[in-house]
Amino acid sequence: MPSASPDPAEEEREPFAEVDPSGRFGRYAELLGHGAVKKVYKAFDIREGRDVAWNKIKLSKFSDAPYIISKIHSEVALLKNLKNENIIVLYHFWKEKEHNILNFITEECASGNLRDYRKKHRRVSIKALKKWSRQILQGLDYLHTHDPCVIHRDLNCSNIFINGNVGKVKIGDLGLATVVGKSHAAHSLLGTPEYMAPELYEENYTEKVTSGIKPQAFNKVSDTELKDFIERCIGQPRARPSAADLLKDPFLSDVADHEDDLNC
Repeated sequence: MPSASPDPAEEEREPFAEVDPSGRFGRYAELLGHGAVKKVYKAFDIREGRDVAWNKIKLSKFSDAPYIISKIHSEVALLKNLKNENIIVLYHFWKEKEHNILNFITEECASGNLRDYRKKHRRVSIKALKKWSRQILQGLDYLHTHDPCVIHRDLNCSNIFINGNVGKVKIGDLGLATVVGKSHAAHSLLGTPEYMAPELYEENYTEKVTSGIKPQAFNKVSDTELKDFIERCIGQPRARPSAADLLKDPFLSDVADHEDDLNC
């Protein structure tokens, strides 16, 4: 017998692996990245007609620590309310009870993370590095002055994303972020070791958390002004400048002046 003719409507339907409960977001099978407890897939915002990222966190990994699951839920809810041009936007989140998975939809940056972007584009000027640095600091200053204060705790080039066509840099992957109360101190050892400040190993730190252990590559920095700036960033806790202080640093002043000219 001849096979039935294909349904034109079926052919035009998006090949989504799944659609969120609201029907707004569709997930493709294409994987953008993955870690120990999270996978990130390419997805599409049907309502707004734009690419997004579909994040899946396996809560079963924390089955023996329900307080962590509760913390993840509360902090993801907080992140949905963060609004800053240098912070990845969180659009929506929900729990998949059957498989104990937390799903959340975030903005997708077309050029991926800054680590991979730098591997692809090795010739980058000091001026470009300054522009990226200012945007990262603007995002950090927003998080640190937010009420309540938010500390990223795992800020590194893999968690900073870029839209290369416009040079826009955004902080993402706030999965390890912590909300700091009035004590303004957090107590847990989480993060990427080579990007952690020394005092984190004593599990006592505040919002001034930046690179702490000098990497071997530090000695390869030839630009004197850049090296001095890095040293200020990784100084002793009491002397270490905040993100707001670093935005006023002379090293970044020429980039700031250029931005002011564009905003006039």
